[in-house]
Amino acid sequence: MGNRASARERVRGFVALTKPRIVELLLMTTIPTMIVAERGLPSLWLVVATVVGGTLAAGSANALNCYVDRDIDALMHRTERRPLVTGLVTPREALVFGVGLGVASVVWLWAFANLLSAVLAAAAIAFYVVVYTLVLKRRSRQNIVWGGAAGCMPVLIGWSAVTDSLSLAPWVLFAIIFFWTPPHYWPLSMKYRDDYAAVGVPMLGAVAGPVSVARQSTAYAWAMVVSSLLLVPVAGTGPVYAFAAVVTGAWFLVECYGLLARAKSATSAEQVRAMRLFHTSISYLTVLFLLMAVDALLPASWWGDWWPRVLQSLPLG
Repeated sequence: MGNRASARERVRGFVALTKPRIVELLLMTTIPTMIVAERGLPSLWLVVATVVGGTLAAGSANALNCYVDRDIDALMHRTERRPLVTGLVTPREALVFGVGLGVASVVWLWAFANLLSAVLAAAAIAFYVVVYTLVLKRRSRQNIVWGGAAGCMPVLIGWSAVTDSLSLAPWVLFAIIFFWTPPHYWPLSMKYRDDYAAVGVPMLGAVAGPVSVARQSTAYAWAMVVSSLLLVPVAGTGPVYAFAAVVTGAWFLVECYGLLARAKSATSAEQVRAMRLFHTSISYLTVLFLLMAVDALLPASWWGDWWPRVLQSLPLG
């Protein structure tokens, strides 16, 4: 029984290396993107194949991130229980595991989706591990801005799996997530600013004041909302998505300005309540992409050429 329990713990350790909650968030955008690309339901097998390949790719990037960051993870309270820190998994095992997942993801997507999706998965892993983890994370306060581009790749992978190409629409989806990432992660870095400061990682929340972080988060949120609205004419989405983009975007902006107001008046870090925006950001992305999928599944005949008619009704001179 003891050996079996140890084996279970080891399996849990390897799973933990992949950071399942982050993988879940990334893949949450993949299936709606595939539905929009198909303008309906893609084949079940293609969806499963793409999700499996995307899971392997994201798990690879996260496991290799844990391998590289094991030194600072041991010094931060937020990460001190990760498997490489506790010794549940050895560094060599983590490296082999991460590389193996990466190779498996590329081979899988090439075999069961297409070459473009496989190349995009390989690029996402390389970008996250090399550009973000090895180059930017410990050197630049804009690390999460550019490093977050790796988290945008699932929409490109999902779109290319369906169409075997990349048009303007998936790049707009990419932009939504790209601009969403800073106001999603910077509040978390505000909460754990002491951790990041202790290990010399210049996350914005650790090196800038709360007001500066809130202002920059709000600026990125505006760019995110504009990108979400741009998808309407670019992808030909219907009024369900347009309504969702307006309402959820307004909700997100209200929370950003709320963070800014609290940052200006707070006398302690606790009073800023930065994690409120962090949790809102997850709900925002979930609702937006869910209603994006619903919109794509509704028959276009239900609303006809609603977008051109809206434009014609505007007093544009």
